[in-house]
Amino acid sequence: MTDKRILACLLMLAGVTAGGNARAQLRIEITSGVADPIPVAIVPFARSVPGDGGLDVAAVVQRDLEGSGRFRAMARNDMIEQPSRAADVVVADWRTARNDYIVVGRVLPGEAGAVQIEVELVNLASGRRLAGQRFVASPGRLREAAHQVSDLVYEKILGVPGAFATRIAYVAVDGRPPRQSYKLIVADADGEQARTVAESTLPLMSPAWSPDGEWLAYVSFESRSSAIWLQKVRTGERRRLLARPGINGSPAWEPVRGERLAVTLSTASGNLDIYLVDVADGNLTRVTSDPAIDTEAAFSADGRTLYFTSDRAGSPQVYRAEAAANAAAKRVTFTGSYNARPRLSPDGKQLAMVTLAGGGYRVAVQDLATGVVRPLSKGPLDESPSFAPNGAMLIYAGRERGQGVLATVAIDGLTTQRLKAEQGEVREPVWGPRRP
Repeated sequence: MTDKRILACLLMLAGVTAGGNARAQLRIEITSGVADPIPVAIVPFARSVPGDGGLDVAAVVQRDLEGSGRFRAMARNDMIEQPSRAADVVVADWRTARNDYIVVGRVLPGEAGAVQIEVELVNLASGRRLAGQRFVASPGRLREAAHQVSDLVYEKILGVPGAFATRIAYVAVDGRPPRQSYKLIVADADGEQARTVAESTLPLMSPAWSPDGEWLAYVSFESRSSAIWLQKVRTGERRRLLARPGINGSPAWEPVRGERLAVTLSTASGNLDIYLVDVADGNLTRVTSDPAIDTEAAFSADGRTLYFTSDRAGSPQVYRAEAAANAAAKRVTFTGSYNARPRLSPDGKQLAMVTLAGGGYRVAVQDLATGVVRPLSKGPLDESPSFAPNGAMLIYAGRERGQGVLATVAIDGLTTQRLKAEQGEVREPVWGPRRP
């Protein structure tokens, strides 16, 4: 799908395209959750420091947990008291109010102007304190620390690491042809604190995070032809890595050391193949040499294997090959006539992809041990799946009333969210690693 979009952008440079308006900030809507969410009381945290900037840490935690679709938080107006320490919690009272857990905490001054959050989690069924932890952050990163609190609570209750203290990158398009602007945006996983890290009047696409979360690779048409750029997220430092004649597309970062990218390049004949490019010096290693279209590569978790889309069997399907020169390819998907844009789960057990099912292009996962495919999304044109670092969620792009939106879905299919700009196009999301 990505390199088809690159071809469309090449046409656009000749004046052929479609577009819409966009705003950077995303608004989250829970579209489905579990039938019996876990009831939890998240008590407003006691405050004794002006350095928190007025941030309501407990409200951030509540929004995270409720947004996951797996928790139901007690309304603050129904709380008869607001303890800030586990020792002050009257377990019977909170259990009578039909809560299974309670979260209490304090926001305190730290050293050298830092702010610290002390949080405790109590199981109301047993009365046992499940967690007590301190998080320290600069005032400017207090929201991130609040997300870390959410991760702690999520993991202690569900046994699965949270992914609230992570970031996403996505592309927003503003305006209409021929006066469009493209923005590469980085935001918290909940869509907050969105900021533009790159902007152009010509297309930006295919963002990919480095494994340390410090860099983004992406495709830019700012020179009126496709090129792959690397940009440091924190400072804006950037450099052009590849700008060969033809298509330079679909960068995917090697996940272990981050020393290589898998990319799609067109040969002199115009055919598309998979290459590896060294980040340090731009040296290329050609992986596939097939007359078919090979594109959209993704690394396995150990960096030794590439999964990619190829039409060498007559229709787009997913193949895998060793991440080495002139590697032999083996077909992975056999269900349906269209399977593309593969992405591997962090544990290497699940393959996310776009599949043609039920008359639409849906995000699906395939169990690599059994080959069983499960469609997870329900839109007519869903694409660009990306796993959260915990492997429990996927983010992807879809369409709603003719506009591009982002959405998340749990791997078990039970919970979904829609992340929508106030108006216009948002597309090509990618979930980043845990924050450096």
